[in-house]
Amino acid sequence: MIDKMKNIVVFVKDFEAAKHFYKEVLQLPLVQESMAIMEFFPGPTTLGIAMAMHEAAMPLVGRHTGITLTVKDIDEYCRRLSEAGVEFAEPLEKTPWGKMAVVKDPDGNQFALVEG
Repeated sequence: MIDKMKNIVVFVKDFEAAKHFYKEVLQLPLVQESMAIMEFFPGPTTLGIAMAMHEAAMPLVGRHTGITLTVKDIDEYCRRLSEAGVEFAEPLEKTPWGKMAVVKDPDGNQFALVEG
């Protein structure tokens, strides 16, 4: 019987650029890091950012991940990301469910940001 989810993994090709983006620019809470994977968010479920080392992982790089991250003060956060040169797939806008933006990591993986 499955009782919990360990992690969700997003694959990248440029691990050093990803390291800078997720740790320094997005400032996600790092749990652990090795030479090929970083895990963020303490708790039973983590977000893994891993090197796409297997050919089956390569097509998974550079797409919308379906992952949504909640952000406090999303206006300020998106302003800071913009100043840092982060590419937005969808700019910050007000929607029926709240404020939302979609950002791209250096490999083109997309994450939704919502105000929480």
